[in-house]
Amino acid sequence: MEQNETVSMPRIGDKAPSFKAVTTQGEINFPEQYAGKWVILFSHPADFTPVCTSEFMTFATMEDKFSELNCQLVGLSVDGLYSHIAWLRTIKEKIDYKGMKDVEVKFPLIEDITMDVAKKYGMMQPGESSTKAVRAVFYIDPKGIIRTIIYYPLSMGRNFDELLRVLQALQTADAFGVATPADWRPGDDVIVPTAGSCGVAKERMESKDADVTCHDWFFCTRKIGKEKVLSTIKKKK
Repeated sequence: MEQNETVSMPRIGDKAPSFKAVTTQGEINFPEQYAGKWVILFSHPADFTPVCTSEFMTFATMEDKFSELNCQLVGLSVDGLYSHIAWLRTIKEKIDYKGMKDVEVKFPLIEDITMDVAKKYGMMQPGESSTKAVRAVFYIDPKGIIRTIIYYPLSMGRNFDELLRVLQALQTADAFGVATPADWRPGDDVIVPTAGSCGVAKERMESKDADVTCHDWFFCTRKIGKEKVLSTIKKKK
C-alpha cells in the first residue's frame, strides 16, 4: 500500500523559503530580490484551465491596486515556461470574460516542472493531487517573513476582494499597532490590543477618548478613518 509523501508546510512567522527560478519575466531570486516589498506568492493547478484563467485575469486587472500597497505578485504552477507563455498570450488575444479582455499578465509566472518550489512551500498535497499544485496563497512581508497562508482546493476559484482585504489588514495592523475584527475593511473600527493589567484596563474603560469604545475590559475598539488608513499604508513603501 502506497503511503502519501510527507508535505512540507511553511508556517506563519517562518522565513520564506529561498529559491531561484525561471519565470515569464526572467530569472528571480526569491524572496531576496523583493526585500523591502510585500509579496503575494500564489500557485495554480495548471495552465489552459478555466478556473485558473479567470483568476489570472482578475489578478492582472487588480495588479495596480496591489502595487499601490507596495506589493508584488508572483505566480507559480508546475507547467513549463513555453506553456506559460502560450497560455498568457491566449488570455490576452482570445479571452473576454466578465468585461475583462485584452488582459496582459505582467507579473512573473514561475516554471516549476520539477515541483521543487511547490514542494518547498507545501503546495503539493497528495490528498488533492500528486501532479498539480493546490491554490495556495502566501503573504510575505518586506523582511521576508510569511505573514498569512491561505489554501483553496483545485475546484474553487479565489475571492480577490478578500486577497486585497487581507493585505490591507496586515499593513494596517503593522502601521497602527492594532488588530482587525471580523469582516474588517478600511474605515471600520479596529481592535485596541488587550490591556496588560487590571489597572490599565480600568483606566481604558474610564477613558474619555472619543475615538475609543470599550465594550468590556478585554474588548475595546478605536475609530480610524478610511482615508487615514489608506493614505498611511500606501506610504509604507
